[in-house]
Amino acid sequence: MVPDAIVPGSLRRALVVKLRHHGDVLLSSPVFQVLARRAPQAEIDALVYDDTRDMLTGHPAIARIHGIDRSWKRQGWVEQARQESRLLSTLRERRYQLIVHLTDHWRGVWLAQALRPRWAVAPARDNALWRWSFTHQYKLPRATPRHTVETNLDALRRIGLYPEEEEKRLVMVPGDAAQARVDSLLAAAGLAPRAFVHVHVTSRWLFKTWTEAQSAELLRRLARDGHGIVATCAPDAREKAILARTLAEAAVPVVDLSGQLTLREMAALTGRARLFFGVDSAPMHIAAAMGTPVVALFGPSGEKEWGPWRVKHRVVASDQYPCRPCGNDGCGGGKVSECLTRMPVERVHAAINEVLAAP
Repeated sequence: MVPDAIVPGSLRRALVVKLRHHGDVLLSSPVFQVLARRAPQAEIDALVYDDTRDMLTGHPAIARIHGIDRSWKRQGWVEQARQESRLLSTLRERRYQLIVHLTDHWRGVWLAQALRPRWAVAPARDNALWRWSFTHQYKLPRATPRHTVETNLDALRRIGLYPEEEEKRLVMVPGDAAQARVDSLLAAAGLAPRAFVHVHVTSRWLFKTWTEAQSAELLRRLARDGHGIVATCAPDAREKAILARTLAEAAVPVVDLSGQLTLREMAALTGRARLFFGVDSAPMHIAAAMGTPVVALFGPSGEKEWGPWRVKHRVVASDQYPCRPCGNDGCGGGKVSECLTRMPVERVHAAINEVLAAP
């Protein structure tokens, strides 16, 4: 028993704050289910950036999702102040007893002081104002890597709420509309569920990606193996151009859905796939959440912290570079990671075959 554990039976409303990128938000999804199991009478809300809310939309344990638009800062300080005031008013109306702040974002201090919850937990920081703002602080891993899902759940462990193993699964709900659209797209392409490999080779972070030539060669091998292939990327113009060049070089039949899917439609698609192949990215985490086997390329980021969570998978990472995972944006900050660009296609192809052959 944690000496200063909270009293879950007295909890009416809680706010979980995760202000990060898409994949990070999805990896926080187990926190909501653990809270809902320990305090079934409570309403559990989320506060995320607006563009990431689809990662949690439909989550059965979440009552409301509050959003922060990243564009507020670009609209001038008057408009930003108006939007921030509106958000604060909405949050105050909810009268939270607990705030679970899952990052070291300084907005957590502002929220804890403005909303005055009975309990507020956040990662530990060596700062007097930070310590004063939170009733509980949880320690982040130091010497040994720890998966991000477990680190998120440490916030709950710190306040006496220990998760069961079955509660640690990722949750993403595509919804009926997304499922119907994807089924229609697959039918038009003549692809049945589990009859194709979902490939997502791009990332907003170029230092996490393979070369276009290597991706094209892998696509050729998958086609020769007789697999249907569906390729996706974000609607970003740069990513679409990368995928277009890759598909042109591969010159094999591929269903190209580049930039055409919402995040929930991406979940519906990958949930229909036989296997997902990609890099360390949000679509990789979406595939894991949907229970689809994953083969993922890892370079400068660490698979122990960010690898596919609780799904059949293979991580393909170089054993020739003892410097990885370095966490840098490419070797020397040059946006190109040699531990990835020198990864043989044969290793990736073999990993895909291993996962497909596994029972």
